[in-house]
Amino acid sequence: MELALVITVVLIALSFDYTNGFHDAANAIATSVSTRALTPRAALLMAATFNLLGAMLGTHVATTIAHSIVDIQDQNPHSGLVIVLCALLGAIAWNLITWWFGLPSSSTHALIGGLTGVGLASGITVYWNAIVEKVVLPMILSPILGFSLAFVVMVAVMWLFRNARPGPTQRKFRIAQTASAAAMALGHGLQDAQKTMGIIMLALIAGGHYSKDDAIPWWVKIAAASAISLGTYSGGWRIMRTLGRRIIELDPARGFVAESVSAVVLFVNAYSPLHAPVSTTHTITSAIMGVGATKRLSAVRWGVAKNIGLAWVLTIPAAALVGAVCFWILHPILA
Repeated sequence: MELALVITVVLIALSFDYTNGFHDAANAIATSVSTRALTPRAALLMAATFNLLGAMLGTHVATTIAHSIVDIQDQNPHSGLVIVLCALLGAIAWNLITWWFGLPSSSTHALIGGLTGVGLASGITVYWNAIVEKVVLPMILSPILGFSLAFVVMVAVMWLFRNARPGPTQRKFRIAQTASAAAMALGHGLQDAQKTMGIIMLALIAGGHYSKDDAIPWWVKIAAASAISLGTYSGGWRIMRTLGRRIIELDPARGFVAESVSAVVLFVNAYSPLHAPVSTTHTITSAIMGVGATKRLSAVRWGVAKNIGLAWVLTIPAAALVGAVCFWILHPILA
């Protein structure tokens, strides 16, 4: 029974990883597609490839998810696995809701919200200090950094190319966007695939197959990397339209800057001492707003931005609520 539950949880975790891929595919390629630097299918193929590579670059973020959000060490294997299962269901439900409405919410915060809600419902230890330090503060600071840095870099690019001919310059930036989109996809894989590695590791620890001190096994890395890569290739057209066109009409130079700045923020957070699981969605969206604001503040469609911001604020509590409800329903049945 326990082995079957472990397999079920692992498969659902990979399903979450797949939904993460198609939900967040727009993060890496929306700007490149909207500026016609890449065709949609070529962009998706490139993003899927670099997601796969990025997922294999480290396990620091995975360790944060596995060990720094909730503590299931003292739970019996069955209860521990039900806890992880319900956290995943909460995250997947919110991902699908926001995907349906075309809102670029955070799969990262959906997963953390699911874990937190189930932790509260089950009475296990929730590491609030770590959540504030590694989740809440980066959730606030990363969009601010993305917006500010994108604005400053875009102003610098405009000044450097102020005397250049617009046509040839934009063509060069369109070519450069291939590299910036690849870097963004690499950072997406580095951040988001590792979160699924962490949740699978949490399930394996709960099931008694690994201990807290064990390294993440190679098959978990490959499975998580493959799932997010396949999800990315399947596309996320609804959210791609929101990021690529509904916030602001992007030109190649602004698309290049937004992607480059976002990739830097993702890599810095992944390799910082905090190993913070930041949201790729928050980062790229705020960077797009930052480059858009260099035209004029009214160029950014703040009504759309407001709806996105509302989804950001609701993600953790909404996923937590769904996760908690799932636990209250499923725990008596599966106990």
